[in-house]
Amino acid sequence: MPELRHGPLGDRLVQLKSDLVDQGRHVQRIVEAAVQSIFEKDGSLAKKVVDEDEIVDRVDIQLERAAVALLTESMQLCAAGGANAEPPLSAYQIRMILTIVKVNNEFERIADLAVAMVTRMGAWLKLPGDPPRRFRVMANSVVGMIEHSIMSLDQMDTDAARLVLTSDDATEAFRDAILRENEEELASGNRSAEYAFALNRVAAAIARMADHSTNVAEQVIYVETGKIVRHTDEHWTEPSEPDFDDEN
Repeated sequence: MPELRHGPLGDRLVQLKSDLVDQGRHVQRIVEAAVQSIFEKDGSLAKKVVDEDEIVDRVDIQLERAAVALLTESMQLCAAGGANAEPPLSAYQIRMILTIVKVNNEFERIADLAVAMVTRMGAWLKLPGDPPRRFRVMANSVVGMIEHSIMSLDQMDTDAARLVLTSDDATEAFRDAILRENEEELASGNRSAEYAFALNRVAAAIARMADHSTNVAEQVIYVETGKIVRHTDEHWTEPSEPDFDDEN
């Protein structure tokens, strides 16, 4: 990671990125616990998810403050060095700091969604059988997306980031299938309204986790290439230069 260590602030930036990766791994464990609590109908594990989210919130604030401090110190060094001084941060390092702030928020939102999942625990406890198998497959797929997004960030691996993007369509297909099945079961009287609502809520939360994972992957590609990707109705675009004249 030679370019990241460049200059007087490089070592602190490397540590900040490492702390962000640790936060991501913590969030992944929270999501895994949330899924497990639902399928095992484990109320104590659901409570642990809520408690762990409070730790995520505290670290979220710490990471943001550290990023702001780096940018502030960089401006102070620029002012002290004069017009001919070498900038304390390279363009790559600045992209990394901006990405750290954005990804930090993505991880915090994923943890919040895990909490939203387990708040429906009452409905799961009343369910005589297990949640639909398709639901478990979808949950496991999204946990995999989260894991790969963290790995792509840790290694700044654009190939791993692209894998996350390509997995998003499968998650959408799973969610649509779950919602259709849910509507059919509710209409036929085979599923209670409370359970159908809980399943819809959890499926939507998992799908949003996938969206946040793709946002992390997009940021990895941006840091490494200086380019952005966009999601169209059918596919992800190839990385392209930012169009600052594009109002969208």
